[in-house]
Amino acid sequence: MQKNMYKYLNFNYLPGSEQIKMTIFRLSDEIAFPPPQLAREDGLLAFGGDLSIDRLTLAYSMGIFPWYSEGEPIIWWSPDPRLVLFPQKFRLSKSLKKVIKRKKFNVTIDESFEQVIRSCAGTRTDAGDQTWIVEEMIDAYCRLHKAGFAHSVETWQDGELVGGLYGVSLGKSFFGESMFHTQSNASKVAVAALVDYAQKAEFDFIDCQVKTKHMVSLGAVEISRELFLAILKKALKFQTIKGRWRIDDQDRQLIF
Repeated sequence: MQKNMYKYLNFNYLPGSEQIKMTIFRLSDEIAFPPPQLAREDGLLAFGGDLSIDRLTLAYSMGIFPWYSEGEPIIWWSPDPRLVLFPQKFRLSKSLKKVIKRKKFNVTIDESFEQVIRSCAGTRTDAGDQTWIVEEMIDAYCRLHKAGFAHSVETWQDGELVGGLYGVSLGKSFFGESMFHTQSNASKVAVAALVDYAQKAEFDFIDCQVKTKHMVSLGAVEISRELFLAILKKALKFQTIKGRWRIDDQDRQLIF
């Protein structure tokens, strides 16, 4: 790999009076990343580059994803450990099963991708929290969606979008990015729908990136980066299901 594709930088960061020496890669215009095993202990690997389709799909294929805030450069991460949900290990609680059986929500896939991603961003900002889903990220993932790599699951109530999630799929893997809900259980039903699709498509795993109580309650577990990269390598041997995903009527009746 050419040396000019990325540079290894050392710099000092002063939080208060404590000086911390940090090491990070700076990406060039070449579509390339350093090995994810070289990420810092907190998962920080590199900064710079762009959010082109080629760079994003390469990043996900290497177990790397962007995560940054407004006004910051693009920052790339590969955490260790990694939170993963294996579809066959999904934990369907009795209460969630009752919600699904009551058909409280109508579920669709890839019907309103941009609305979902903007809702994910808006839910956080409305709550006064900072979001990494900045306009640049929204534009990039909408391009990924149009290219057939990014997908959304939507939950509706009385014709209104009340929950959903979005992420990226390569091979037999799905990389979850964010979810939202405005009605109780709406995002959990979206996860259940994604898991059902993943099971039928024989996906190996759903990447949840970092540990959250919400995803752990649904059966997600932490694994080492080494193991994550191994199962990712296996999943990428299969053809990516590109284009618009659908739930057919028969499947909808079986699950929802």
